[in-house]
Amino acid sequence: METFEMDDFQMRLASLSAEGYHCSQILLLLALERTGRENPDLLRALGGVSRGVAEGSETCGALLGGACLLGFYAGKGQSDEGEHPVFRSMLRDLAEWFRAEAGLPGGSARCADILEAFGKTRCPMLVRSVWVKAMEILEENGIDTLEGRPLPE
Repeated sequence: METFEMDDFQMRLASLSAEGYHCSQILLLLALERTGRENPDLLRALGGVSRGVAEGSETCGALLGGACLLGFYAGKGQSDEGEHPVFRSMLRDLAEWFRAEAGLPGGSARCADILEAFGKTRCPMLVRSVWVKAMEILEENGIDTLEGRPLPE
């Protein structure tokens, strides 16, 4: 039997999952931790896009969480600010990448299709991969992922 060692990041993902957080929530919780913030309201809201929205029948929560992660850093958050000029293209890049990364025929991003093909064993890897890809996209576009935008008061 092959064994593998979990690194600190994988252990953090496993810990958050064991606490009952879902893919989309984990991604934003990591961003909140990275920027030194807390926002339980945001995490509760992300529960609405977890588990494929309707128990797996819709888009994978990791992809939806990744889109929200990009929005956390580059989306419009207040009436006096706009979204980052390439925010929409960042979302397209993430979605195209995800469809290839998920490895399903026809490029499906449905939670149920991923679970049917791979079971839940694929989920932690997808969450990790989405985090890495989203951070790459943000950094490629000059967005500081350590600081982030200020949260509205």
